[in-house]
Amino acid sequence: MVKAAVLHHYGEPLAIEELDLAAPRFGEVKVKMKAAGLCHSDWHVVQGQLPLPLPLVLGHEGAGIVEEVGEGVTSVQAGDHVVLNWVPSCGRCPYCRLGRPDLCEAAARLTATGTLPDGTTRFSLGGKPVYQFLTAGAFSERTIVPEQAAIPIRRDVPFELAALVSCSVMTGVGAVIHAARVRPGSTVAVIGAGGVGFNIIQGAALAGAKQIIAIDIVEEKLTMTKTFGATHTVNAGDEDAVSAVLDLTDGLGVDYAFEAIGRPETMADAYNMTRKAGMTVIVGIAAPHETVEINAFSLPSQAKTLTGVWLGQGNPPVDYPKLLDLYAAGKLKLEPLISAVYALEQINDGFAALKSGQNIRGLIRFEE
Repeated sequence: MVKAAVLHHYGEPLAIEELDLAAPRFGEVKVKMKAAGLCHSDWHVVQGQLPLPLPLVLGHEGAGIVEEVGEGVTSVQAGDHVVLNWVPSCGRCPYCRLGRPDLCEAAARLTATGTLPDGTTRFSLGGKPVYQFLTAGAFSERTIVPEQAAIPIRRDVPFELAALVSCSVMTGVGAVIHAARVRPGSTVAVIGAGGVGFNIIQGAALAGAKQIIAIDIVEEKLTMTKTFGATHTVNAGDEDAVSAVLDLTDGLGVDYAFEAIGRPETMADAYNMTRKAGMTVIVGIAAPHETVEINAFSLPSQAKTLTGVWLGQGNPPVDYPKLLDLYAAGKLKLEPLISAVYALEQINDGFAALKSGQNIRGLIRFEE
């Protein structure tokens, strides 16, 4: 039996349940969870904006210790410290062969079904299956994941910090380094000072951007962005963000604008504050039915690049260890990202704080 946070009905609080957890099968790994982050992607599911099979164990940003491995597993063994990879790529689909494991078709199917690769799940309640979010199910004391979803990491980084690499750090820094390929001396705007936004900011600083404009409506967060590398801040609750960015860039707009909230109106703002021939990068996740309104004439006449990014366009087996090496070298800030730590039983309080915009990143710490 394991204790887990389960979503039974959209729009309702998560229930703390005692679930049955079967042993790992071929190619699977049992992970004892040590820490898991509270991400807006999980909240979207709670609200019914990303409909998935229910009941569902949420959580995808996490780290823990390998407790047991199934037959055929070779990349990890019991006792290894691991970070969860919520896009466990197959290595065989067209996108994997193109060098884009972040867009793996097999992983996308698993996301939609809430299952492991064999079409089943190891969680159950009263003999009925309980599904797991993004093949991870990180809001559980223990979980079973595909081997590709358990990335071995160095042992000298605390689990609470390593967990952040699983989503917010990889997504934010990767959006800068992999998707946008921000050049030294560039100008950058970041809409949204949350877990991902802060990592876009420090990714832009790592890339050598000369001007980094942080945009949010919470003044305390905006002040904190300067410790991550922001050179200017804009409170979008007090002034129009697009006009403010244009004023700060001599009317031209920024070379790169990143949207890290997931709202159609702020996505349009990011596009409109991007200079001609610049790049707009959409990182935030909106509900599937929403659309963005952009002036059609501007598409050819301003020659901007508009792109999205998923998991920072990263390759987790390579990138997760590199990011933790950057932290160990003092070049990546992780501790300041954690605003609050909760017990699993307090998870609904953590989501309330996320919804209100209080936290950069709330974190679940699992008891021994």
